[in-house]
Amino acid sequence: MKQVEKYTLWFGLVSTVTLLLSVIIDWESLIGPLSVISAIALSIGMRSVPTLKSYQYTAWILVAIVCGMFYPTAFLQWGSFDLRNKWLILIVVQVVMFGMGTQMSIKDFYGIRTMGKGVLVGVLCQFTIMPIVGYMLTRVFNFDPEIAAGIILIGSCSSGLASNVMVFIAKANLTLSVTLTAVATLLAPIMTPLMMKLLAGTYVEIDFVGMCVQIIKIVIVPIGAALLYDVYSQDLKGARKRINLAFYISVIWLCAMILGFWAFLESKSSESALQIVELINFIFGAIIVGKLYYHLVTLKPSIHNFMPILSMFGIVYFTTVTTAASRDNILTIGVFILVASIVHNTLGYTFGYWISRALGLDKNSCRTVALEVGLQNGGMASGLAGSMGKLATVGLAAAVFSPWMNISGSLLANYWRKKKERVYKEE
Repeated sequence: MKQVEKYTLWFGLVSTVTLLLSVIIDWESLIGPLSVISAIALSIGMRSVPTLKSYQYTAWILVAIVCGMFYPTAFLQWGSFDLRNKWLILIVVQVVMFGMGTQMSIKDFYGIRTMGKGVLVGVLCQFTIMPIVGYMLTRVFNFDPEIAAGIILIGSCSSGLASNVMVFIAKANLTLSVTLTAVATLLAPIMTPLMMKLLAGTYVEIDFVGMCVQIIKIVIVPIGAALLYDVYSQDLKGARKRINLAFYISVIWLCAMILGFWAFLESKSSESALQIVELINFIFGAIIVGKLYYHLVTLKPSIHNFMPILSMFGIVYFTTVTTAASRDNILTIGVFILVASIVHNTLGYTFGYWISRALGLDKNSCRTVALEVGLQNGGMASGLAGSMGKLATVGLAAAVFSPWMNISGSLLANYWRKKKERVYKEE
């Protein structure tokens, strides 16, 4: 396999050189195909270079952007099926979040008892620095309202598991990072809509309750299903009996919905009541998924290790679709969005680190907070933009910010790791 990866890397390099020649000579018909071929070959070939392995996830995100930019129509609609369908986006994002959740544990929340100060500082920085900086950037660059709202949206989202990976690479405080991600994720259904209402309410109409419900569907429910698997597999405090009972209740409830109870409620209930029932349906569905996933992993343990890869494919999917849908906007203002993402991300790292230092956290914890603050959950932002039906505008920031966050996070994490290793050697 390693030999194949090496040959693929060389093929990618040759293809890239050919691409550059095509640009110079102006062979327009070859630029698109060679760009896609080069990006895919280099992404696969990077695995053969140990120092580049940690950047492979970012490379596949760049592949998604290249495909979406050069062949947008191929990733918007297949026949009569719209790939931007909000239900499809919702399902894909839920799969991504479930896959991420399988790498979490209920024990991740235990750190709150021993690292209260670090968690408090991190959460305050997370939900103040990034939304406010995002809002200020929209005023500086004077973006169209929906694009400006997208920048505030990604700034208002909690951190994702990418921050945990970067903290691990940096050899910083991983326990604090995992706890911060878990707590910020739980707070997101309130804090993200609140910051959007306060800062983006003049740009687009924000349905506070509706956004709360969407975040619970997109993030909390799938991660909750994964944590349910964790609780069930460990049988924490004899939880299996209670989960089994909840499972049977969930099956009966959802069967009743399919057999006509939902149609009955639609004819008799208000829209707000239906929203609550729909949320209950999702929660019951999560209970079923969590328990079935346990039995699936019991039969085939390798599935558990496959889930992060499935999450990556999901992220690549909605990055490609978002890029394709936003192509015209990217060509018009893409450079300004990229500059805004660099400034936003850099200020997140900077303020996150130095505010933590000013409040008395140790260097390792400060580095952790910096990475947690600077890296947002792009999947959540894309999912919310899709649920609003504004993937091409509100979702544009997520499509541009996410790749840059992964690149900068990898660079910063590797720099801090090398710096720490150098200090140990000197001692």
